[in-house]
Amino acid sequence: MPQNSSPTLDETDRRILRVLQRRGRMSNADLSEAVNLSASACHRRVQRLESEGVISGYVALLDARRIGVASTVFVEIRLQAQADDVLEAFETAVGRVPDVLECHLMAGTADYILKVVAEDTEDFARIHRQYLTRLPGVAQMQSSFALRTICNTTALPV
Repeated sequence: MPQNSSPTLDETDRRILRVLQRRGRMSNADLSEAVNLSASACHRRVQRLESEGVISGYVALLDARRIGVASTVFVEIRLQAQADDVLEAFETAVGRVPDVLECHLMAGTADYILKVVAEDTEDFARIHRQYLTRLPGVAQMQSSFALRTICNTTALPV
């Protein structure tokens, strides 16, 4: 299936996706029961959703506080220019920063927004010195610390 085309999802596919987003580690038997489908039909649908790229992978979601990276920092980046080579150099370099969870090319005042995790403000200062200040093409950077997370999900609305 071409990358830009969307597969057709019926209501059964959507039920499977909703359940898997909440409980991805469940067995096929449990999943088939949860979506009211035979185990073999459910397995075929999940395999199809995987092969079509609707399901792109499975992960374990970790508690950031329990592994010592309780601070979330959003960093707005403005580049010196938006030429393709500048964007490409920045994106390649930011992809190598281990503390960056997300990087988004933006429309608006910021060219990019990064979601960075750190132990605390001192650790973020280290990340800033060691990585962020060395990113190519950066003209301006502004960091905002999250005080509290109100909602956080990886589940997409299906």
